[in-house]
Parts: sequence; structure tokens; C-alpha cells
Amino acid sequence: KGDLCGAVWEGGGVGGGDVLEPLAAPLAAIQRLIEQFDNRGVIIGGVAASLLGRPRLTADADVLLLLSVNDIPRLLELAGTVGLQPRLANAMEFARRNRVLLLQHVATGIGVDISLGLLPFEVETVERSVEHQVGAVRLRLPTPEDLIILKAIAHRPKDMLDIEAVIAAQEHLDKKRIASWVRQFADLLEVPELWTDLERLLRT
Repeated sequence: KGDLCGAVWEGGGVGGGDVLEPLAAPLAAIQRLIEQFDNRGVIIGGVAASLLGRPRLTADADVLLLLSVNDIPRLLELAGTVGLQPRLANAMEFARRNRVLLLQHVATGIGVDISLGLLPFEVETVERSVEHQVGAVRLRLPTPEDLIILKAIAHRPKDMLDIEAVIAAQEHLDKKRIASWVRQFADLLEVPELWTDLERLLRT
């Protein structure tokens, strides 16, 4: 388990971690939801990038849960118990079609996107995840390596900036693991840039 003392949002935040302060309540709710699914989930996206790399503004929260589309009704039910409600009228239909359930933290209006994952890499990401103390709550985050892989696959400009920040913040990365998975996805998706762009960053 980790202690992200540089990302405490209480007392003004250390090292710029206070950028996540508006997300404190939604993240606590997400963590409770993950625990209701036996910790078969992990917080990803900009929140994870801020905590494992460099703090940055992010307007919503992203989660990966190891669930199938058949689990969506139960997911919606349990989400409601922690203050998360659908933000689309057809949220269940959208989730079945796209494997992403779009929710909103009722008390704050913050968006929460829950991706349903069952791919081998996604399973490994959750199994390897680590709980970190962040302010008053513990949050389950991916390893830096797995976050880099997720960001390399998404491959938007902001994802590449997040990757740079994580590489700069983490001294001992398992670059072999990163290369193995990103190369596989690059081949599968027939997008060689997923690996070639990342390789340049790993060399710096």
C-alpha cells in the first residue's frame, strides 16, 4: 500500500494536490462502490495521473470495474447507495452498447465514467492495483506501469502529457511490462504509433 503524501487535499494540499479537492467526495463514493464489488475495480484517468504523475485539473473521475454488461443493473443499484446516479436517460442502454456507464455524483454534480472491463490486461490491472492514502480516504489506483499502458492506448495529446509526467515522477518503472503490453495493443489495433510514440518517451 502507498501513501501519497504529496497529493493531500486537506490543509490546502501539498505539492499541488489540492487540484483534486473538488473530487474528494465523489472519489470517496467511488472507493465505497469498488469495495462493494470486492475491490474488483480501480480509479484511472486524470485522477490517477494527478496522483501518480503531476497534479492537474480534471473535471470528472474514471473507473475500471471488472464487470460484464449483465452486471449493469446491480451496478446501478449499488451506485445509488453511494450517491451516484445515471446522468443519461438511457444510461443502461448506452452502457450495454459502449461498456461505459455514465454516472453523476449527486451532491457535487461531478461526472463519473465507469468502464466495464474483462480483457486480460484489465484483469491484471485490477489485480495489481494498490490502495493509497490520499487525505482522509484510501483510493485504489493502478500501478504507474499499468496507468502508462492505459494512457498509451487512449493516446490523446493529454494522455501523452500524463505519460511524460508519470515517467518523470516514477524512478523505477518496469519498462519491459509496458513495452510488452503496448506492443500487443499496437499490433492488435494496427496502430503502430501506440508503441513508437511511447518508446520515444521511455527513452528520455
